[in-house]
Amino acid sequence: MSKNKTLLALALALFAGGTLAADPLQPARPRTNPEVSCLIQPSLEINVGTPVDGVIEAVSVDRGDIVSPGQLLARLNAGVEAASVDTQAAKAEFGARKRQRNEELQRKQLISTQELDELATDQQMAELELRERRERLKLRAIHSPIRGVIVDVYRQRGDLVKQEKIFRIAQLDPLYVETILPSRMFGKVRAGQVYDVTPELTPTPQKAKVSQVDRVIDAASGTFRVRLLLANPRFDLPSGQRCAINFQL
Repeated sequence: MSKNKTLLALALALFAGGTLAADPLQPARPRTNPEVSCLIQPSLEINVGTPVDGVIEAVSVDRGDIVSPGQLLARLNAGVEAASVDTQAAKAEFGARKRQRNEELQRKQLISTQELDELATDQQMAELELRERRERLKLRAIHSPIRGVIVDVYRQRGDLVKQEKIFRIAQLDPLYVETILPSRMFGKVRAGQVYDVTPELTPTPQKAKVSQVDRVIDAASGTFRVRLLLANPRFDLPSGQRCAINFQL
């Protein structure tokens, strides 16, 4: 969800619920209900793909699966690249043996130092090229950069991909709790404070810590945004649900 859509959804929920809505022409009255509406979102959503072209050989995960950092998600056909690595590895090994033999000859002064230096340079270049080919081979395997949940799988085995996204992953620990507050509460809510958040699908309040408070008040609406962090280590709480925050200080 984009920031604009999130802002609109929160604003509608906030003012429709009447929790903090007020007629600016009427005198302020004491507030007995400190709860405001909020929205629970993933703390991070990323698209994972491949920087190279190829045919998908295998897909290891499906939508809804929990993945860990470094876990293999999919693999592209890599027969040519693997053979190229094997060929270059053989060349590098041969260069090492050749250099070792010529070091013995150089100690016996049967070859010049310059000739030995040329052999050493050739071996070093072969090893660098082997390293480059191995890095290219690694690009054929797609791994998860974060711990999260697979939200979407865009391609399957046998599909031809051309440097495009294949998976969308959401990080659900921690979760972001987004809300909008009226300007009269500016300065009362600060980073580091802990409040009770009650998710729509879970009646039990959860502790969340304020991580970010806008430093600019929106002049048109007279509101500012606040973000809280909600721990979700077992992924028990789904994102996308509405919630309520008790801002009783």
